[in-house]
Amino acid sequence: MKMNKPNFDDFLDKSLNTLDKEITPQKDLWAGIERAIVNTNEPEQSAVTLWPKLSAIAACTVAALVALNMFVINPKPQPVVAISDYFAQQKQSLLVQYKNQDALTDNWQTQLQELEEAEYAIKQALKNEPQNQALLTMLAQIYQQQLDLINKVHAPRWQSI
Repeated sequence: MKMNKPNFDDFLDKSLNTLDKEITPQKDLWAGIERAIVNTNEPEQSAVTLWPKLSAIAACTVAALVALNMFVINPKPQPVVAISDYFAQQKQSLLVQYKNQDALTDNWQTQLQELEEAEYAIKQALKNEPQNQALLTMLAQIYQQQLDLINKVHAPRWQSI
């Protein structure tokens, strides 16, 4: 059934004339309208009560970030690093001091290399147990032996008598 424009206009006019002029709703709508109006005012009240909750969440987040920074991101400095830095500086200072002075023995650098290998082995063990006091003591002794070796092989001849 194909409708052309005059037929459609006639059909539309006829349909509109047969409709009731007064349409009544099936139920009372005023209760729903009233609830909708009252609910639009509630977000303003809940926004007032929302701020204390948001500020408490923000304070907890800041506290958690500070704790994370203190304990995870910036851990305590490792004793190995502190000891290593100090003795490396001392060793370098002695090597610079005795740079132009002849050594009393020829194989002192081989001995120093062996002590450095021992130092490396102890540092590897300390990676597994960074707070092991025995390993830290051994490392300090190795460093002291390195410094003593450098001092002894470069000691003036009158001190070696």
